[in-house]
Amino acid sequence: MAVSNRIKNQHLLWRAAFGPMAENAASLEKISPKQLWQRLLSSSAATPAKLEVSQNLVDGFFNGAKEFTKIEKKELSPEQKKQLQQMSRDDLKSLNIRWLNEMINSEAQLREKMSLFWHGHFACRVINSYYQQELLQLIRENALGNFKELLKAVSKSASMLQFLNNQQNKKQHPNENFAREVMELFTMGRGNYTENDVKEAARAFTGWGFNLQGDFQFRKMQHDDGEKTILGKTGNWNGDDVLDILLSQQQTANFICRKLYVFLVNETVDESKLTWLANRFFKNGYDIKLLLEDIFTSDWFYDEKNIGIIIKSPIVLLAGIRRLLPMELESDQAQLLFQRVLGQVLFYPPNVAGWPGGKTWIDSSSLMLRLRLPQILSANDVMDLHPKSDDDAMMGQMMDMGMKRLKASVQGGAAKIDWPSVTAIFEKVARENLLQQIAATVLQTPTRSSNTMLEKYLNQENRENFIKSAIVNLMSTPEYQLC
Repeated sequence: MAVSNRIKNQHLLWRAAFGPMAENAASLEKISPKQLWQRLLSSSAATPAKLEVSQNLVDGFFNGAKEFTKIEKKELSPEQKKQLQQMSRDDLKSLNIRWLNEMINSEAQLREKMSLFWHGHFACRVINSYYQQELLQLIRENALGNFKELLKAVSKSASMLQFLNNQQNKKQHPNENFAREVMELFTMGRGNYTENDVKEAARAFTGWGFNLQGDFQFRKMQHDDGEKTILGKTGNWNGDDVLDILLSQQQTANFICRKLYVFLVNETVDESKLTWLANRFFKNGYDIKLLLEDIFTSDWFYDEKNIGIIIKSPIVLLAGIRRLLPMELESDQAQLLFQRVLGQVLFYPPNVAGWPGGKTWIDSSSLMLRLRLPQILSANDVMDLHPKSDDDAMMGQMMDMGMKRLKASVQGGAAKIDWPSVTAIFEKVARENLLQQIAATVLQTPTRSSNTMLEKYLNQENRENFIKSAIVNLMSTPEYQLC
């Protein structure tokens, strides 16, 4: 069966962005996928404005050199530490909501979608909101640029150096955590280096650290300047040299392209397509934009086998609903609760490997909420929410403290939807074709329910109510979980 132009364009918008928006959904019949790709590129060309929720925490919290010295010597009282951490948690919540709103409303859809990918690839979980804010900006600025520059910037960020313990990596007492994860998770993947490579790379990264303001610092006195052998190359290597050695390996291009293929195309990887992509990515000097162009302008990307087969992550699900149904939430904080219950809270990956994705997004409790979410948002549904258990005390504390308040805010009326802009998508569609056209707009894969059965559950009172009930009911199907 031939794939329609609309489905191809929606496929591109779900993979390279966060799904179609109400205001442009009607025009997806007319534009070609290549034209739409060019629009996505051009609308993401500008450098993104920083999402700033936090000034330097230390400077903002303490005034005067005397107090600053106290922090450097770790002489804060328990109350001061608690206050500092609470400020940071509040700022992280704000940063979360600001970024999610950017994913929903920004024209730079491609940039924000790729930033979400790199946010999971360079998974980082620290409580310091200023460090996280600066890392997010690095990722958003470089999301469509060059992987080499992105890798080096992230590797020197205070967030990552703190998360992977490189502050403790010193001459004579090397800490291997940072070096190991750079090889295993950021570049080559497990099985493509030896334990000795990790040990030698850790020596090269000695002295890499940061100051309290989050600026990268190379502490020469803590650096091991002896000879090291990494992946068969011997020299007096430092951290930058290690990254260059890793980038000189074709395996790094293979590893990045495989992760991106799973994220953007299909969890079942076509090895011949992957080899072609990875060879070009390596030859093009790790140019991310050219790699994306190779994927999104290829005929095979739009093959039927690649459409409607990826389970939406919680963030993609939430953003996608809100793009097609423009809405004002009575409580922005409710978005944090949805993330928590569905299992993906921005800035809180489960571990250094990030969110595993795929079928791990779905379990019995999260699936029930996923299927009810459109009704919760559109019909003031009342729900009993139980966040997924998490072994991290800080994470639990962050979300659980406000749980009752968040529940109440959702139960009190979740959202005000701009229905006129939604119904306008279908204003030129004849009544007898309406359900079929709504289904083709909402779903990327045909629903198993027959039109006759669906019609029984729809509000037939008038055209507007029919459209509303059809969209909400189709968004509440298992098929809507796929893109």
